[in-house]
Amino acid sequence: MSVIFDLPIGLRRWQTEGLLAPQQRDGFEFTPLEDCANAYRFTAVVGAHKVSQLVNSFSRFLSEEAFFILEFYPEEALASRPSGTTERPAPSVFYSPYLPTAELLRTLDPYLLRLIHDGFVGFGLANNRKGIELFYSEEKLMTFFTDNHLRLSNFLHQQQVPHRQSQVLPADFGHDHLSLLGFPRHLLPKELAKLEDKDLDSINFCRELVDTLDMYPVEEGLSFFLTRKEQDQIAKLMDEIVPYEEFARIEFGSLLLDWSDFVTECKNAFEGDLWEYRQGLKIRDTIQLVSEAAPHVLAEKIRSIVSDPDAEFQEVLTDRRKRLDPPSEPTLQQERFWYQGMVRNQGTHLRRDLIRQGWFQR
Repeated sequence: MSVIFDLPIGLRRWQTEGLLAPQQRDGFEFTPLEDCANAYRFTAVVGAHKVSQLVNSFSRFLSEEAFFILEFYPEEALASRPSGTTERPAPSVFYSPYLPTAELLRTLDPYLLRLIHDGFVGFGLANNRKGIELFYSEEKLMTFFTDNHLRLSNFLHQQQVPHRQSQVLPADFGHDHLSLLGFPRHLLPKELAKLEDKDLDSINFCRELVDTLDMYPVEEGLSFFLTRKEQDQIAKLMDEIVPYEEFARIEFGSLLLDWSDFVTECKNAFEGDLWEYRQGLKIRDTIQLVSEAAPHVLAEKIRSIVSDPDAEFQEVLTDRRKRLDPPSEPTLQQERFWYQGMVRNQGTHLRRDLIRQGWFQR
C-alpha cells in the first residue's frame, strides 16, 4: 500500500496528474558545484512533518552564529504588476546579519510552521564562514550547499531521508501555489487554525521577521559559493594586505554582494553623494587586491564571480576619457576601469558634488 506524501498545504498537485504519476518520496541527490572544487549542491524532498525537526537538527552545523534568508512577495511587488499580466513577479530576498544561532532559532520558532506551509515563501539558514547553507524554497524543495558531502549525507540518512539516484521533485508535477489565507480553518494544521487572518498573511508575518531580525534586501543576481578553505585563505590575505580598515574585517562574500548591489544601484540611479560613490569603488579596490594576491585558481574564481557586475558597471559609465582620481593606495596591477568615467544616472547629491569638484568642466 502506497503512502501519501505530505506536501505542505501551500503546494497543491493538480488532480489531472492521476494515480499513474511517479510516487513522491523522501530522498536526496547531490552533484558537484560548477567552478567550485570539493563543494556540492544537495537537493532533498522531505514530507512537511519532517521539515521543522530537520531545520533545527541542521543548525548544529552552523556553529555559534548564522544568518537567516527569507524570500517572499512584498505587497508592493504584487501591486506593481502590469494590469492583465499572468506572469508572477520575482520574489524579494532578505538576509539577516549574523546572529547567535540559538537566539535565531528561538525567534523563528513561532513562525516556522507558517514558513513551511505557505506556498509563496522560502527561507533558509547559512554560515558562509563554515561553508554550509540550507534553503527551503517556495517550491518546497530543500537545497543544501556544503564542502563536506559525507557529513551532510550521513546527516540526511540519520533524518530518514535516503539517497536516491533519480529523485522525484515537486516541480516534476503540475501544481499550484497557495497562500495560507486561501484555506478554510478546518483544512489548516491545528496550530495554524488558531491564528488570526493577519497572522496568516505572508506579507505581514514576513515583514515582522524582516523588522525583528533587522534584515536587509539582497539582489539575487550574484550567485557563488566559497569553501571554508577558500574563505580561510581570503581572510588571511585581507588581514595582511587590505589598507581600508572599514573593509578589512568584513566577510569577503559580503563585499562581493555589496559590489553587485552598488552596480545595481548605479544602473537605476545612484542616490548617494560622492563620498558614498567612492566607498563603492573602494569595495572593488578591495576585491581586486585580494584577487591579485590570491593563488591562481582562487584568483580566477574571484574574477569569474565579479565578471558580470563588472561588465554591467562598464555599460553604465559615461565620459570615460575622464578619470575620477583613485586614492594613492592600494597599488594594483590592473588598471582600475571603475575610476574611468562616471555613471549616467546621477542622483541629486552625486551630481551636486561632481559640479563642485569641477567634473563637468574638464
